[in-house]
Amino acid sequence: LQSNSCGPGCAEENISSEEQAMMKIAGNSSLASPNLPDFCGCSPGWSSAFYGAECFGSEVHSYLKNLGKQKSSESQNIDAKKVELEQLLMMETKNYRKTIKFYQKLLQKERRGKGPETKSMLPKLRGQLQEMKSKVQFLELVKKYQMMYAEQWGVESYVLPTVILHGKADTMDTAPMDESPLLLYYNTEKHQCNNQNGVRVLQAGTALGLMAYLYSRNAFLEGYVQQFLYTFRYFCTQEEFLQFLLDRISSTLSSASLDPSASLTKICNRSFYILQAWIEDCYSVDFATNTDLLGTLKEFISSKVASLNGYGERLLSLLEDASARKSGSTDLCSGVDKCEEESQDGRKTLHSLCKKLSGDVSRKNFYWKLSKGMGPVTQYQRERLHTGSGVLPKPCCSSVTEESSVSLARADEVGPDVLTECSAQQLCWQLTLLQQEIFNKCHPVHFLNSRALGVKDKCVAVPKAVSAETVSLKVCNLFLSKCIQDQYLLQLLKNADSISSWVAAEIVTCHTTKRQVSLLSKFLLIAKCCYEQRNFATAMQILAGLENLIVRQLPAWKILPAKVAEIMEELKAVEVFLKSDSLCLMEGDRFKTLPTIPSAHVLAMHVQQLETGGFTMTNGAHKWTKLRNIAKVVSQVHAFQENPYTYAPDFKLQSYLRQRITRFKDADISALAADNCANFHQIPAEKQSRKIQDTLRRMKATFQ
Repeated sequence: LQSNSCGPGCAEENISSEEQAMMKIAGNSSLASPNLPDFCGCSPGWSSAFYGAECFGSEVHSYLKNLGKQKSSESQNIDAKKVELEQLLMMETKNYRKTIKFYQKLLQKERRGKGPETKSMLPKLRGQLQEMKSKVQFLELVKKYQMMYAEQWGVESYVLPTVILHGKADTMDTAPMDESPLLLYYNTEKHQCNNQNGVRVLQAGTALGLMAYLYSRNAFLEGYVQQFLYTFRYFCTQEEFLQFLLDRISSTLSSASLDPSASLTKICNRSFYILQAWIEDCYSVDFATNTDLLGTLKEFISSKVASLNGYGERLLSLLEDASARKSGSTDLCSGVDKCEEESQDGRKTLHSLCKKLSGDVSRKNFYWKLSKGMGPVTQYQRERLHTGSGVLPKPCCSSVTEESSVSLARADEVGPDVLTECSAQQLCWQLTLLQQEIFNKCHPVHFLNSRALGVKDKCVAVPKAVSAETVSLKVCNLFLSKCIQDQYLLQLLKNADSISSWVAAEIVTCHTTKRQVSLLSKFLLIAKCCYEQRNFATAMQILAGLENLIVRQLPAWKILPAKVAEIMEELKAVEVFLKSDSLCLMEGDRFKTLPTIPSAHVLAMHVQQLETGGFTMTNGAHKWTKLRNIAKVVSQVHAFQENPYTYAPDFKLQSYLRQRITRFKDADISALAADNCANFHQIPAEKQSRKIQDTLRRMKATFQ
């Protein structure tokens, strides 16, 4: 495989003056200094894997470049950049939060009919809020770009073969290697070495080559590091990857000099940043489930790093924090630093505001219904589905902070009557919060290699009588045989199956047709509210329960109101839409603020489709283009987890729903339906007697 490298001369020309300044200033805080006060999260996050090199545009780079400049000398100072950015972000967030509160007060006055001038002020204020929101999001993106300190330790492509050799070569800084048997690139323009505007894209590589490419310059900013962390299990185990990093640290730690431009220093520092990003983003799927891997890392840090380098204490503290979050069952996130409560309140208000603003647009402008006999969604329909700022249907409620008021003091007495007493919106909110609780614990890696777990199309992976532990990993295993895989996806799918069974069981256990009609209508309205709130998981689970063979044959469907029956067609159209494109929920606004919960089974099927076909070329190199596409699809899991629902929890109602779901999760729907006469078409006695007489008369005639 040819690397098509341009050599050191071409590479050095691409090094910006800002990076040189960063390297120069970084010399004061290199490996020799144990004091590292600027410790912050360095995980690129989902946006890096999804957008790649387009995540940070030229406007972000230009804005950061102008921050912290001294008017006298126009020199750049990293500390000044950081301070100024923090102050700007704090000020803009504070102003945005105040404006939101003022907007809410005006909205309340308008609803009460007080102050006619408020009607003219609200549109202007709404436009200002959109501008302020965009500015806050832009500053957050700039802050994330500034946190990419790891890029100052990137090396040029001609140094990568020497990285494979543990960095022991003394000629690392002076002997370029124009060809590499480890990586394969393709150029978007011919003669890229003579054209600085050309872009060279990684196409394939060996396992060692792909791991070495983590050290290349701009690997963090271009999204390669995050994409690698999502997909490396296809070509190497966790132990092999960890040993690769530890070998580079061991071989360069003692030889690293104070010169930040030295390759040994770059390799050592870059190794620590890669290791930190791995822990930050994948602790729950790699280290928490593999005690041997975690023990190896801790022992190495304690024995060889802690006494020589400030990174040792940093990594040990990071492991302790990650372990505490895992044991505390807190929400998984891509970053390490915890946001302040004040910022979280502002973010929650932002979600509520987006829902209120979108409520001004009529939901009648959005149609999911498909005509009878119609095939897949056409391109014209797909364009209509994405019209509007929210991409998907607008929320059916104007406020998400309104508390659900339902008394469950007599829950044991009324039993399933609670479903009819509570509104569809109340049930939607609480089911969404229950679904969010289990969804926030999953990781993008959980959706990889699902065939090995037995996940198949149009059915739940694990039979009810078979536990997750008994699933064989020998069939269709795309990961390496020694690679440990977390099976949390099976819990997601089993939970989805339980909710579907609960929906079907609640309906078939109704003793009257009238009550069945009422419950069918309620579940359809709940599902509609769920998908309008972008909770596609619960909506599809309810649809699966309603499409149960026994439920679909109930006579109650014939007397269901026409408007309510149309919701069933809408749900089927939503299902077709979700299955049509693996990234359909990510289209539209680049940085969404509307919370979303995807269907776990649909997402797993999309990933399986991408996994179809070989992962290696004829010469044994792994197809990075294929792995990159898989990483892009699964990255949306972390994207959706960043925007939580902010409904007020009703713990009594949630407890009741949990009990009912647990009760019917393993129920035999056909057996339950057999005990209820309302589930069968009733034939009047006279009509049935007449049919019997006619049958006997015809039989008698045949014998004459």
